[in-house]
Amino acid sequence: MELLRTERISKSYQGRQILRDIGIHLEEGELVSLLGLSGSGKTTLLNIMSGLVMPDSGRVFLSENDITGKPGQISYMLQKDLLLEHKRVIDNVALPLVIRGMKREEARAKADPYFRQFDLEGTQMLYPAQMSGGMRQRAALLRTYLGSNGVILLDEPFSALDMITRGQIHTWYMDIMQKIGFSTILITHDADEAILLSDRIYLLTGSPGEIHHEIRIGTPREDRRDFNLQPEFVRYKRQIRDALEQASG
Repeated sequence: MELLRTERISKSYQGRQILRDIGIHLEEGELVSLLGLSGSGKTTLLNIMSGLVMPDSGRVFLSENDITGKPGQISYMLQKDLLLEHKRVIDNVALPLVIRGMKREEARAKADPYFRQFDLEGTQMLYPAQMSGGMRQRAALLRTYLGSNGVILLDEPFSALDMITRGQIHTWYMDIMQKIGFSTILITHDADEAILLSDRIYLLTGSPGEIHHEIRIGTPREDRRDFNLQPEFVRYKRQIRDALEQASG
């Protein structure tokens, strides 16, 4: 079932066109990556999809409802975790529920059961400074999930992590998506990350940014342990490289 789609999204800033005629979609349970070089308009597109920015033309639909220019319909997590250092972890995580009108204790009670599922059990009363980088990202992802309608937009959320932690959280994220059942659009400039995590990859290239290719990853997520060591992974990476070279040529 299609959850989210954009139709012919275009956007300009100060006379310079950033995006042109962008049409993408997200199915229920999918992780879809937007892969492109810096300056291709990836973050602008996510800002439009989240309702924070109005497109010059085109529309955004969530479950067939027009949400163009309507923030608060989809949860959006930026590269930095943006946890509030003066609040305990459980209050950081429960913040979207409080913003929606829940009392603090009710919001805490609703958030608390998810700590075990997000591998955060025992951190509820800690402060963010007492947690590792990977734990902070999981807490930020839990906060994003609790504020979502089943769709999450992620803007390079794993790029600041070291290689080992990033690999661990990739595996964890694929597992948690299956257990809880939500859908994700992920911005990345890392082809390896896109191949490891995605069901489909959109290549956003050029200036203005346009969708030039869509690549479907056929290997099921549950079979992607050590996937980056397999010949099939290299074939996908070569396909992405060739498509990017074709688009830029």
